[in-house]
Amino acid sequence: MDFITKELETLRRQGLHREFKTLDGATDRLVMLYGTTFLCFSSNNYLGLANDPRLVAAAKDALDEYGVGAGASRLVSGNQRVHRDLEKRLAEFKGTEAAIVFPTGYMANVGTIAALVGEGDAVLVDRLDHASIVDGARLSKAKLLVYSHCDLGSLEQALAQARGYRRRLVVTDTVFSMDGDLAPLHEIALLAKRYDAMVMADDAHGTGVLGEHGRGALEHAGCEGEIEVVMGTLSKAIGCLGGFVVGERRLIDYLRNTARSFIYTTALAPAMCAAAIAALDLIEREPERRAALCENVAAFKAGLRAKGHETDHSPSPIVPIILGEPARAMEKSRELYANHIFVPAIRPPTVPKGTSRLRVSLMAAHTRDDIERLLLLL
Repeated sequence: MDFITKELETLRRQGLHREFKTLDGATDRLVMLYGTTFLCFSSNNYLGLANDPRLVAAAKDALDEYGVGAGASRLVSGNQRVHRDLEKRLAEFKGTEAAIVFPTGYMANVGTIAALVGEGDAVLVDRLDHASIVDGARLSKAKLLVYSHCDLGSLEQALAQARGYRRRLVVTDTVFSMDGDLAPLHEIALLAKRYDAMVMADDAHGTGVLGEHGRGALEHAGCEGEIEVVMGTLSKAIGCLGGFVVGERRLIDYLRNTARSFIYTTALAPAMCAAAIAALDLIEREPERRAALCENVAAFKAGLRAKGHETDHSPSPIVPIILGEPARAMEKSRELYANHIFVPAIRPPTVPKGTSRLRVSLMAAHTRDDIERLLLLL
């Protein structure tokens, strides 16, 4: 086990060693760290639903009815009525025939990709896709082809290269989790159709945030129904825990029978299912949350541009401040921390070498004063 000591020393020397910072209490615009209040710009709780009292009440009611754990995998005896209700609600919300829920978003990606392609197939991923997509592609044993980030020409070259394979699957994030930019979904769908390829879109950071009704990046791009496989999480704007896939009824039936990360794991806790149903209801009933988030994103990006910092005009609440080397990102994160603002540094391997950054995440609950304070310190 001595190699572990050496590896940890290497990580520390390179500025890549990670340690926890422990919150006391809930994640909101204000968090408690070691007894001190910090303004938080690092949470995926975009709509502030993670600690909404109505979600808490729904979870408590489910605890009383179902207990804490499901007790088994869904295909054994862990399939409870609340799991069925959540899947029905997700399908309605996303406008699809059916849905399947996994315990985490990571498991949804890994299990779905490995179920759809295998040896003799090809899987094409964007260079900046989430690690769970890359891991699912590798585990599938399909030929892995990586195309340049959001580059349709590079994707077409990869599709042409994959022509001889039995099946072809293009997988892309809709909102890239470290850069906040949006994939050209409509164009990807058209290109894939031309080469007889399936498309899977990971809408983890789009669901609840983008689109007129909060249905996600496909609604925002006007391409609902054009992409065969849509994945999402319950752990970001929805404020709970879990992952899901929506699509045609035959796709969901197929995943139920073939996705190993669904079959061989205990079902998602019933309280999380009940809270997620409550969250979907609130997303539909309270569009003002999404409107407030959009206003905060626009204000922050406008403030950055006014100070000479380049940033895009996308409505994504993820805004990277690229600083280059890990040491510089850590230094700037510590400076913000000293001023009671919590924005951790993001370093390789989460992001490519030379692009260490502060990853600012905005929430609907942030005030204009919060944003001005962060801009001033930046």
